[in-house]
Amino acid sequence: MKKARRTALALMTGAASIALVMSGCSPSGGGGSDQGPVSQEDIDKAMETPTELTFWTWVPDIENEVKLFEEKYPAIDVKVENVGQGLPHYQKLRSAIEAGEGAPDVAQIEYQYIPSFVLPESLLDLTPYGADDLSGDYVDWAWNQVSPDEEVWAIPQDVGPMGNLYREDILAKAGITEPPATWDEYATAAKAVKDATGSYISNLGATQAGQMIGFFWQAGVKPFGYNGTDTVTIDVNSDEAKQVASYWTDLIQQDLISTDVDFNDTWYQGLASGKYAGWLTAAWGPIFLQGTAENTSGLWRAAPLPQWEEGTEVSGNWGGSSDAVLASSKNPIAAYELAKFINNDEESAMRLATEQFLFPPQVSVLEDPAFVDQASEFYGGQEVNKLFAEISTTVDTDFQWLPFMDYVYSTYEETMGTVIADKGDIAAALDAWQDQLVKYAEDQGFTVE
Repeated sequence: MKKARRTALALMTGAASIALVMSGCSPSGGGGSDQGPVSQEDIDKAMETPTELTFWTWVPDIENEVKLFEEKYPAIDVKVENVGQGLPHYQKLRSAIEAGEGAPDVAQIEYQYIPSFVLPESLLDLTPYGADDLSGDYVDWAWNQVSPDEEVWAIPQDVGPMGNLYREDILAKAGITEPPATWDEYATAAKAVKDATGSYISNLGATQAGQMIGFFWQAGVKPFGYNGTDTVTIDVNSDEAKQVASYWTDLIQQDLISTDVDFNDTWYQGLASGKYAGWLTAAWGPIFLQGTAENTSGLWRAAPLPQWEEGTEVSGNWGGSSDAVLASSKNPIAAYELAKFINNDEESAMRLATEQFLFPPQVSVLEDPAFVDQASEFYGGQEVNKLFAEISTTVDTDFQWLPFMDYVYSTYEETMGTVIADKGDIAAALDAWQDQLVKYAEDQGFTVE
């Protein structure tokens, strides 16, 4: 379980790290490509030419997948570097790009940060290299994250469709024998659990923007939009967003949901001790939880998120990343083939899912019995991968990010996080957050719709 926890910690770093400082964030016109299609002859020649590539990634032991690539293409030598996770990774990547030297050929980038690298034309459009042919190999919503328009900016690596992990034994003490199917039922269950056991049914991390945005995603909220050049849409305080915010405000103010800052020792202890009877999390959560609360093995179960409308099946996403080729790469064909192989080769993709525990966006893995039919002792023999594979098909495909999500996350912590921690009105805080984001966008030269 130590490896599982180490891996999960690495994979969700972007979900928990929300303070990046962005520089030079003014619109520049996007980074399309005028290059024509690359021929198979060019590809064959490139892959037979002795070449050195540099790959920046934080995935533990990804050298194993890289080795498969080097075995297939012995002329290509890949240097894998972990320059840090979250803030250090992006700071060093931006610095290298701005300096014009030292940038890798391929870099791991979380979906929400792709637009901030597209804006200054730092990423290579992979369409001429054949990337568009891969679209059917991935769940639609994940592909839309790397290809919101005609260009393809990266290859999907992992995703975080959201579900509900819960302590079956604690809910049973409150007379709840089935996981709540709707958010109304969830609120009722939260009171029953607190009254009967003293546990919180879940925790809403006070500073966790990724979780709240995932709840927005599930509710059909469209808080962000970007046209790829100089126009953004900011609507974090829409009526739909305020409905979500008011729901959580009500539960928090009744002391039925805790607002502890997550991913620290106190929070880990809460998961292990039963302070929290559940965790509304992403598909990377089940492995993370196993490494965090080993003494509770067999007591947990997994279910879809509660629904806003009874009978519907809709989820949001929290986390996930891709591999992108830098526009500065002197070996773009080989770099693209590396990004493609790591995430699209059948053996490599399966290893990422079963050895590094990345939750896959690849349709082939999501349908493979070797992955989905695994019974988990920690979850009472439940086939948790199969459940989240099914949930992954219910994520809304139409969700976009701003080209300055660094600022979005940092201001969430300052504005929204403070109100959540103080058990204040979250819906009202959305208005303040909206004003901050609009002002920042306009100050950076964007047109805000």
